[in-house]
Amino acid sequence: MKSRIIASLAAVGTVLLTATGCGMVTTQATTFEYTASDGVNLPAIDGPGLEVRNALVVADEDGAQGNFVAVLANSSDADQTFTAEWETGDIEVNVPAGQTISLGADAEPRLMEALDTIPGSTLSMYLQAGDQEGTEIEVPVLNNCLTEYATLAPNDTGSEHCEPVSHVEEH
Repeated sequence: MKSRIIASLAAVGTVLLTATGCGMVTTQATTFEYTASDGVNLPAIDGPGLEVRNALVVADEDGAQGNFVAVLANSSDADQTFTAEWETGDIEVNVPAGQTISLGADAEPRLMEALDTIPGSTLSMYLQAGDQEGTEIEVPVLNNCLTEYATLAPNDTGSEHCEPVSHVEEH
């Protein structure tokens, strides 16, 4: 009788260990850092400085021009300059000490002339925040079909060029 109970407990223990043991050796998804938005962030720095969050470009339909949109937060005691360079141009934004500028929300987005990058692709840009070392990063180029971007593309007043997405297959 005791041997049956011991055998049953051993079997249950083996099943539990094999069913839950994968969690002990598998990397947890919550430990991966990622940008939980449409744009990209510049890598974080140590100490106060200029942070760049959710950087993206909202381009017109043919990708000739775009508006650079981002949040620039200066947590330092000194004014900082944000610089963005791409193959055909550059932009600079001065961010006062202790201030946050939201390009595309509470401040005008920065117009990017001669963009030549269609929505749906990425644009290789060299971004430099304040005195930090700059970095080359792929910035997403979006259109204005989503409601939150409807007014952000240059030369496009609405989303009339956007085709509705249908998830129902026609037979």
